[in-house]
Amino acid sequence: MHQLTERQPASSRRSRSLVRSIATITLILASLAILLALGTWQMERLHWKEGLLADIAERRSADPVPLADIERLAASGGDMEYRRVALSGTFDHTKERHFFATFQGQTGFYVYTPLILSDGRAILVNRGFIPYEMKQVSTRTAGEVTGEQRLTGYARSRLAQKPSSIVPDNDIAKNIFFWKDLDVMASSSGLDPAKTLPFFVDVDAQVQNPGGWPKGGVTQFYLPNSHLQYAFTWYGLAAALVAVVIGAWWRRAKPATP
Repeated sequence: MHQLTERQPASSRRSRSLVRSIATITLILASLAILLALGTWQMERLHWKEGLLADIAERRSADPVPLADIERLAASGGDMEYRRVALSGTFDHTKERHFFATFQGQTGFYVYTPLILSDGRAILVNRGFIPYEMKQVSTRTAGEVTGEQRLTGYARSRLAQKPSSIVPDNDIAKNIFFWKDLDVMASSSGLDPAKTLPFFVDVDAQVQNPGGWPKGGVTQFYLPNSHLQYAFTWYGLAAALVAVVIGAWWRRAKPATP
């Protein structure tokens, strides 16, 4: 009876030790799998981003296509972002909308003005940047061009919703937009939604306005590409975890020094 009571604690300790070992191994394998999966995901994102950047570069160097081509692409749900386009029409400067922006370190606005096409429809065109103090049209009357204008630029998709909760709401009363809500930009300027094209156009740097304002060519093509760095980080953490586990196993397996 005395021997039996001595064996029970030893058996219980072995059982608890086995459970801890299994839990530790499971946790290590799960952590390793997560780190490797995150690294692999970042590599996939890297290939996707490189393809996207190459596609944008190809579109930027392509010849402009007629506006009707972009319309058909948008109607079919195709990817029209950054495609070069040529269009013509007459600006209605009384309906311009102001999108808060910074350009070359200066705070101001992008001026979105309805371009009235020959068939009576309209498209909101980003004519370019103006400094904050030039929000009033009276400070830049030379740039309020009249008559038919022939433009080249880049097609830009509409946003389905506000891009982030930290972006302020648009101030319709002050005509200050913090995100490009095409429907509200059009309706607040008095445009007929049924006769307004469902995308924007940014004029390129070839469009030079009298007086220098608005300054065209403000489209941002830079897309951050840090996926390789992130992949190295996750794979590095996985390698460090393996090294720590091997080191711990080696210390436990190494015979004790007399």
